[in-house]
Amino acid sequence: QVQLVESGGGLAQAGGSLRLACAASGRTFSGNTVGWFRQAPGKEREFVATINWNGSNTSYADSVKGRFRISRDNIKNWASLQMNSLKPEDTAIYYCAAGWHWSGAERADRYDYWGQGTQVTVSS
Repeated sequence: QVQLVESGGGLAQAGGSLRLACAASGRTFSGNTVGWFRQAPGKEREFVATINWNGSNTSYADSVKGRFRISRDNIKNWASLQMNSLKPEDTAIYYCAAGWHWSGAERADRYDYWGQGTQVTVSS
């Protein structure tokens, strides 16, 4: 069992940057795919970005491509999401997740472990 805790959320202005972190505990998640998802008020949870177990592959939602970057450090047992050029539509609760599959990693049901989420609010 792995526990995930997100941090780094907060308030940013449009065009600004935030960096989210996902710390894993309980066991190493070096063998897991790690993903970031977000959920805005009144909307379904949506895929943001994912990275495979050793960081050699990444995938991004079209809406964040070129602005967000996912990374991981398996020695420190954490992952991060660097968010640049933020837009008001990026406002959401952001969740870190870990799973065992790379195939279909854009789907939330491919993940077994979830953090509690961190709020990101972008003002215009």
